[in-house]
Amino acid sequence: MILDSNIFIYAILPEYSMLRNWCFEQKISASDITRLEVLGYHNLSELDKQDLSEIFTITNIYPISSKVITKAIKLRQSRKMSVGDAVIAATALEYKEMLATHNLKDFDWIDDLKVIDPFLELG
Repeated sequence: MILDSNIFIYAILPEYSMLRNWCFEQKISASDITRLEVLGYHNLSELDKQDLSEIFTITNIYPISSKVITKAIKLRQSRKMSVGDAVIAATALEYKEMLATHNLKDFDWIDDLKVIDPFLELG
């Protein structure tokens, strides 16, 4: 399961311990662009950096290959979306993985992409 950037960010917040536990129960993956988005945020506290880095140590990171870029280009040509979202969706499509995000509307229009919101599963 590929996690969108927002899932990593929510998972380190104390009030979302159920989400954090859900993440640890999954075989989690991410695009390298997700790692850049999350760890590259300029205003992370040292504790947040530590917590996020710990989660990324158990995360399978997919590189941004030319196949992923080609899929991301096609997605962006068909509808307005951020580069990050296009690469994340293209990565999920390329590796045939489900995408977990709290922003379903950003991805639910993409054919062949299976998307879930863990918050809905957790109730």
